[in-house]
Amino acid sequence: MRAELRGNNLDLVRRRNLSLILGRVHALGAVSRAQLTRETGLNRSTIAALVAELVQLGLVLETEPDQTNLVGRPSPVIVPSDRTVAITVNPEIDAVSIGLVALGGRVIRQVRYDTRHIPTAREVVDITAAAIDAMRGELETTYRTVGIGLAIPGLVRADDQLVTLAPHLEWHNEPVGDMLRAATGYEVVAGNDASLGAIAESMRGAGRGIDDLVYLNGGASGIGGGIIAGGVLLGGTSGYAGEIGHTLVNSTGAACHCGAVGCLETEVSRGPLLDVLGLDQPELLEEALLERYAAGDAEVVALVDRQTGYLARALANTVNVFNPRLIVLGGFLGSLYAAAPDALSEAVSSLAMAGPRSEVQLVRATLGNAILTVGAAEIAFAPLIADPASSAVSDKDAVSASL
Repeated sequence: MRAELRGNNLDLVRRRNLSLILGRVHALGAVSRAQLTRETGLNRSTIAALVAELVQLGLVLETEPDQTNLVGRPSPVIVPSDRTVAITVNPEIDAVSIGLVALGGRVIRQVRYDTRHIPTAREVVDITAAAIDAMRGELETTYRTVGIGLAIPGLVRADDQLVTLAPHLEWHNEPVGDMLRAATGYEVVAGNDASLGAIAESMRGAGRGIDDLVYLNGGASGIGGGIIAGGVLLGGTSGYAGEIGHTLVNSTGAACHCGAVGCLETEVSRGPLLDVLGLDQPELLEEALLERYAAGDAEVVALVDRQTGYLARALANTVNVFNPRLIVLGGFLGSLYAAAPDALSEAVSSLAMAGPRSEVQLVRATLGNAILTVGAAEIAFAPLIADPASSAVSDKDAVSASL
């Protein structure tokens, strides 16, 4: 009995340590044994054994040490295997974007499938299934696919990942995860797109190394937010936390689809910016906005100043409530900030409380159009990283993956 308990405990420790090591390699992309020893507190022989097991599982590769480092004994470098991949899906009101991301966060592929109308849940599943079928041979021979990460512009219930509401997609209580699982045969994990953006920027973007940040994204489907507090994504009871787009900013404003009046995403939106610039291509928005705002175009300046003022109110509330170190602005909100960075920062400072406002910094997102692809991949990789020992891979596959 005692020997059995001791064996179970040791196995649990080993699996936790495997998770710790794989997590660091995944986050850093390349790390030496010496660095892992320093960061984890595990001794060198334990690190060597754990790395060897991860190599055998086909999850990491061990490369020759950097010979240019002449200080001390060179330490082997561990990198994630780029043959372990996640598929990502992000439906929007005018497209479905599908990506392929390797362990370690490298985006291998991103493809945007434009739609002529707002896609239904079934259409998103059909488009995704067709795209995966086209890659099926590659996914089953070249790669080991952990599953699908689904980034939804709406509310995703944490316990069963039901899309309870994606208002701009006109989805209500759609079991998209179950539908995708049935159509593709892969495991599916879903999350709110802005929350996944927060994870991506926290791990690999402007918020790397910051434990307390808020990510706010502006896109075709409105404004969403994600909150990292103490290094952990804030989900709330059902996973709905972060709906900063529904912060009240104008008590006499327009009616919002949520039933309230004057929400941030009704007063600050991409459509009016495109209209005032005479554009129908969102990718051209920032260049035109910066040019015409700098030139003093009265109509553009008035609209930017009005939207910046409302955005500042929402950000000040966010600063007061969450006391973040960083607020990361993505999508067209990043373009608004680029047009008038000092005005927005000063407005937030004037509206927020003295304590938290002195500690916060506004920055732009740095991952560009890869942000949701990277974030969706993170939730797909999470079960593997939590328990690498459960990875089912034959010795033959492990050897071929390490070549």
